[in-house]
Amino acid sequence: MKAVVLHEYGRPEKLKFEDWDDPVAGEGEVLVSVAAASINPVDWKMRSGAAKARFPLQFPAILGRDFSGVVRAIGKGVTNVTPGDKVFGVSWKTYAQLCVVKAAELAKVPEGLDLVRAAALPLVTITGEQLIRLGTKIAPGQPQGQTVLISGALGGVGRSAVRTAKDAGAKVIAGVRRKQLDEAKELHADQVVALDDDDALALVGFLDAVADTVGGATAQKLLGKVKPGGIFASVLGPPANAALHPTVTVAPVMAKPDPAHMLKLAEDVVKGRLDIPIDRMIPLEDAGAGQQAAEHGGIGKVLLLA
Repeated sequence: MKAVVLHEYGRPEKLKFEDWDDPVAGEGEVLVSVAAASINPVDWKMRSGAAKARFPLQFPAILGRDFSGVVRAIGKGVTNVTPGDKVFGVSWKTYAQLCVVKAAELAKVPEGLDLVRAAALPLVTITGEQLIRLGTKIAPGQPQGQTVLISGALGGVGRSAVRTAKDAGAKVIAGVRRKQLDEAKELHADQVVALDDDDALALVGFLDAVADTVGGATAQKLLGKVKPGGIFASVLGPPANAALHPTVTVAPVMAKPDPAHMLKLAEDVVKGRLDIPIDRMIPLEDAGAGQQAAEHGGIGKVLLLA
């Protein structure tokens, strides 16, 4: 097969399109013929070496977490899919024409969802869902009226967090940049606030929770808005000033595969209740250029077509 291979940490040009031995599905695994993979921030952080403390690479390495495709073969004990099924999910080494996935960590593509576009959903949707359910602890059946502010609400993770928090009955404040205020209306949050407008942010009352996807100075400001006993959940780790707010629980969230919730949010996409914008679809061999574009920010998902 062909795959995008990294031989050392570095810039996007280090990603090379090369021949690679075909993987084989073992017990409990599925071999997938990849239709598309999507680019996520963790991909370029792994490529550059910025994430090597959490995700060290053994070179040569294949990057990629998201995938969609068609089941080519199944390993011993697999009963949830059969060859020919259209599937999607989160795995490893998905920047390739073939990838191996644990059967328990994939789902069938729901009716009405384009197979290629399905690759945009897995990691961002489960991260946003887990940021709310596991991070902020806001869930259906809990006392209604909890207020949560979601930073970076127009990103894929943020959009998924907004949808999840709304479904849980929370009052949702979408935090975006000033230039994004009009665009943010499509999220149907209860309120929208410009996080780069200190005057606007000062008018936001104390919050039960913050779901942070931005980090940095913005996260530090938002931590001060969480009421005593509240929760600050983040996919980017604790803010630098976390020690100054001992009455707030800081909850780091690292997404784990969750086919059931991923499928639910994919069905929301089909129903028009959730949108994960796609900026461009490019050949797998152009992964370096795709990462470079995505890393600059301000665009929707970039899909790599295998």
